[in-house]
Amino acid sequence: MANNNKPNPDDRSDNVEKLQAMIQNTENNIEAAEESLALTDSDTQRQQIEAKNERRRESVDSFRSEIHDEANNQQS
Repeated sequence: MANNNKPNPDDRSDNVEKLQAMIQNTENNIEAAEESLALTDSDTQRQQIEAKNERRRESVDSFRSEIHDEANNQQS
């Protein structure tokens, strides 16, 4: 039996679509967390939710930057 360790080809054709879906999912998570803030009495939980949403917003910014990079690579 032959050992075939060839890596898969780098297919970036759908990266932009995947990144856009990731942005949408993350934004949905932000909205759900914001809604849960209204139901949260604990200051500790509030701080945790707000901190997590801040990290999510940073992720969205990174995803958008990657989309920009991918668009530039596809044009080249």
